[in-house]
Formats: sequence, structure tokens, C-alpha cells
Amino acid sequence: MTVSFGILSAAHVHADAYAGQLAEQAGIEFAGVVDEYPERGRETADRHGTEYVADVEAFLERIDAGVVCSPNVDHRDWIDRAAAADVDVLCEKPLATTVENARAIVDRWRGSDIRVGVAMPLRFCESVRQAKERLQAGEIGVIRSISGTNRGKMPGSWFVDPELSGGGAVMDHTVHIVDLVSHLTDETVAEVYAEVDTRFHDIPVDDVNVLSMELSDGTPFLLDGSWSKPESWHTWGDAAVELTGSDGTVAVDCTDQSIVHTQASGPDAGVNRVFHGSDTTEALIGDFAAAVRTDREPMTTPDEGLSAVAVVEAAYESAETGRSVGVVD
Repeated sequence: MTVSFGILSAAHVHADAYAGQLAEQAGIEFAGVVDEYPERGRETADRHGTEYVADVEAFLERIDAGVVCSPNVDHRDWIDRAAAADVDVLCEKPLATTVENARAIVDRWRGSDIRVGVAMPLRFCESVRQAKERLQAGEIGVIRSISGTNRGKMPGSWFVDPELSGGGAVMDHTVHIVDLVSHLTDETVAEVYAEVDTRFHDIPVDDVNVLSMELSDGTPFLLDGSWSKPESWHTWGDAAVELTGSDGTVAVDCTDQSIVHTQASGPDAGVNRVFHGSDTTEALIGDFAAAVRTDREPMTTPDEGLSAVAVVEAAYESAETGRSVGVVD
């Protein structure tokens, strides 16, 4: 069965990666790109050999599924429009900018027949799969503490406009590692204390944060999700987590699967990198297409996306009030 896919807004930096997969994967018909800005939509469509469509509703009538790559604040609207047309949706993270809107998306999903997935690609990393197997086998005993990082480059564009993004690095980077830890441990974040600031860039949103959290089973969880990598860094950032148990430690680094060569002088001076790890975008799109074909749930569902949004909202409240905040989704 061939599934017809479209890109619903090309605003996100990951839109090209998704479009490339939609154009290449077997069993997927890449039907086109719809975007509120025609120039951006046409440029994206041209890069991937598909068409730009101006009429959103007409486009939704033609496709089976869509990938929402809009600014964060518009996710709910795109999902509502897709649900009205009975179109399955894979939505960029975070699911929404507020718990209220995330709950509304969950309610819409539960009250409809569509599949809704949240783009959490780290779950598809091979090292994550192996780590989960070891944790489930009890190889490190009782988990005593967890630390994680998701330090990346400042993305610019609408990501630094609070009216469109809903926030800065906390909004952008927290959800990946929070979701990853929940996936690995089957626990959720119960409480968070956050230190948040703007230190690295002249922007109107936060770019640095340290979150001290406690999981639902009492395990302490520390996370640095800052936009702290320089533009010249040889990767977009890092995505790593370490779980320390009573009998051992499991460490996962989703971005360190590469060969790095540094040359100090000459015309080719700089850092050259060849990545040999998991193609998590390919796996993410493949999983969602399979979910559409077989009428099953995708890897990450809206209720899980809601849990991550609730942590972000609590983190911002903690930063503003200077106290620990319970996470309520």
C-alpha cells in the first residue's frame, strides 16, 4: 500500500530532511508542500522535485498523511485542520507551546480516527535501543541518578521569536531528552527546578538552562539543554544521557557515532566529520508511514508529547518563581 504524504508548512529547519525521506522511501508518494508563505513553499517543493500547493484544504483532501513543520505556536491549528480532513499527522516537537494546547491536541486525537505522532527521533537511535534492552534486563540494577545534555547551535529565524516559538532553548531542547528518559525508564518527570537565562546570544528568548528534576519514582535527573555550541561546531550539538544504577552505568550518545578528523593548517584546515550512526529521520518517517498503513499507533503518541510539554511549562514557571514546580499534564 502506497501512502500519500505532504509537508504541512516548511518553516522548520527539519523540513528538508523530512521531505528528502518522503521523496526517497519506498511505499510513499510525496504529494507536495503547502505553506503559508508561497516563496518558501515553492523553494522547498522545487528542492525535492514535488509541487507547491497554495490551497490547504484542497491539498488535505488529496493526501493520507502530513508532516507538520510549522512554527511551534501553529501546531494545534495544523492538526485540527488535518483531523477535519481525516489526515494522519506527524508533528514536529514540541507538540504545543502550552499544556492547554497540548491537551486540546490530545483530546482531538482521542476523539478522532486519525493517527498523530510526535517527532522524537532519538528513540530510533541504535544505542538507545540497546540501552533500553539492558535496562529492561536489569543489568545496572536500580537506577540511582540520570544526567543528560542536548546542547546545540542557536537556530535563529522564528525559533528566537517568542510569539512563534513559545520560548527559547528550554522549549526547543528539553523535550528531546525528557522524552528519551521517559522512553528508557517508563517514568515521567514529577518535579522540576530550572535555572534559565540568556548568555550566549543577543536574542529575546533563553539560550541557556540547567534543569534539576525528579522522576515519578524519585530518581534525580539533571539536564543541560542550552544553545551553547558555536556556529563552527562540527555537529549541530549533542544528545546524550547517562543512567547510573546500583550495579552499573548505561551511557547513550546519539550524536557521537562519527569519525572526526581535525587539520590545523593548510587550505583544508578545520574539522571534517563522517557520521556512521543511525539515520533516525529515516526511521521516524518509516515508522509513521507503517503506522498509517497498518492502522497502529506510531512510536511517540500525543499523550507522551503532552508530558514533555508539561515539563517545559513547569521549567519556565520555576525559572520565573525561583522554586521547584510540580509537573501537571
